[in-house]
Amino acid sequence: MILEQYYIECLSHASYLIGDESTGRAVVVDPRRDIGEYLDDAAKYGLAIEGVINTHFHADFVSGHLELVDATGAWVGFGEAADTDYPIRRLSDGEHITLGDVDLEIISTPGHTWESISVLVRERPDAEPAAVLTGDSLFIGDVGRPDLVNIGDSSTGDLAQAMYHTIHDKLMRLPDSVTVMPAHGAGSSCGKNLSTELTSTIGEQRRTNPSVQPMTEAAFVELVTAGQPAAPSYFAVDAAMNKRVHPLLDRARHIPEMTSAQLRAARDAGVRVVDSRSVDDFSVAHLRGSVNVGFDGRFAETGGMVAEVGEKIALVTYPGEEQDAAMRLARIGSDNAIGYFTVDRGEAFPAELADLVRQAPRVSVEELDRLLDEDAVTLIDIRNPGERDLGAIPGSIPVPLAQMRTRMNEIRTDRPIVVHCAGGWRSSVAASLLRAQGFEQVSDLAGGYNAWAAAHETV
Repeated sequence: MILEQYYIECLSHASYLIGDESTGRAVVVDPRRDIGEYLDDAAKYGLAIEGVINTHFHADFVSGHLELVDATGAWVGFGEAADTDYPIRRLSDGEHITLGDVDLEIISTPGHTWESISVLVRERPDAEPAAVLTGDSLFIGDVGRPDLVNIGDSSTGDLAQAMYHTIHDKLMRLPDSVTVMPAHGAGSSCGKNLSTELTSTIGEQRRTNPSVQPMTEAAFVELVTAGQPAAPSYFAVDAAMNKRVHPLLDRARHIPEMTSAQLRAARDAGVRVVDSRSVDDFSVAHLRGSVNVGFDGRFAETGGMVAEVGEKIALVTYPGEEQDAAMRLARIGSDNAIGYFTVDRGEAFPAELADLVRQAPRVSVEELDRLLDEDAVTLIDIRNPGERDLGAIPGSIPVPLAQMRTRMNEIRTDRPIVVHCAGGWRSSVAASLLRAQGFEQVSDLAGGYNAWAAAHETV
C-alpha cells in the first residue's frame, strides 16, 4: 500500500494519495487545485489515478477534483447527501472501494456537513484497518465545527448533534491502533483547537482530545458550538464553487511583472494592491491604499479576507515569491492576480513611486496605555472569540479580522483607532485594510495582546 500525505501550511490543509503497488490503481482524497504533486508521485510509483474522493464540500479552498478529472479521467466521489452540477459517484456508508489488495471503506460521518464521509484504509480486505482519513470530522485535538455550511433547513445544532453520533458511535469505536489522518491542522478556521501534529491514532485521541471524551449530547453540542473562529466570507463562495463546474486552474499560468507605471495605473483604477512583505518592511514603507498580507503567515486564507474572490489583485512581493503568492490565492479561487512588483528586503520603493509611499504607524504598549487612560482612542481587538475568552484589554471592542470588511461601519471615526491581535501580524492586515478603505489615524499595537499582557503581569 502507498499512502502519501500532502500538507500545505498556508491553508493547514492535508490531502492524500492512496495506491496499490500490485495493481497500479490509486485515488486522491481531498485534493487542492494545483495537482502537480499528485500526478508526479503517481508517475513515480507507477500508479494510475482512477478516482477522486472529497470527504465533503470544503469551504476554505477550491478542491482539485475537476483538475484531476481533466488530467486523468478519474471519477469523483462524494457522500450520498452531496448535490452537484457535475457527475459524481455517490459513496454510501459501508461501501468498499477496492484498488487491488488495498481496500477503502466509506464511513458516513455527518456533522461538519451532512455529506461528510471518512475513508477507512486497509492493506487487505481481511486486515485490521491501518488508517482513517477523517476529513473535517475528527481532527488532531478537536472535531470539525458544525456552523460553516448548513445544508437545506438544518441548523448548527442539528449538525452538532449529528457530529456527536459520528464521533461516539462511529470513529471512537475504531481500534486504538488506527492512524488518524485529517484534512486540516493547526491554524485552520475549520476548528478551534487543532494540533500541530499531522497524524495521530484513535487511541491517542481517545486519551487526549477534549472533544471526544465521554459526555452528554447536550454538553457536546455546547462545547463544539462555542468559541469558534470567525469564518471568512469567502468560505461560502468556495463551498458553492466546489458544488458546481467552474474554470480549471491553468497549471502553466505565470503572472507578469509590472513596471512602476503599470502598478500606479492599476492602483489608480481600483485594483486591490496586496503587499506580501513582512510587517516591519511594510511599516517602514508601503504604497498608499495597499493591504499588508505577509507571505510568512496564512497568506491564502487572509487574502480571502481582504479581497473578494474574483477581484483583481496586484501583488507587491519580495523577489522569487511572486508566482507562489499568486498560486496560493488561486487555491482559494482568487485567480485574478494581474501581475507583481518586487521590492528587495529592507529596500525602498523606486523614486517614480515616491509620492505614493507611506509609513504604517504602530504604537507601543506604553503609548496605548496612555491613550486608554485619556479615553482618546478606539481600540479594536481582531482576535477570534476563543482567543479573547482567555483575556482581553479592558475597553477593547471585538471585531474579528474575518469580519472586518463587513463591520467597518461599527467603528468610530471621531478619534484615533488602534488595532491589535495576538502578536502583530494580523493587526497589520486589519490596520492597512482600514486605511485602504479611507479610515484615517489608524495604527496597530506592536507585539499585540501578548506584549500588553506581558507588560501587565502581576507578580
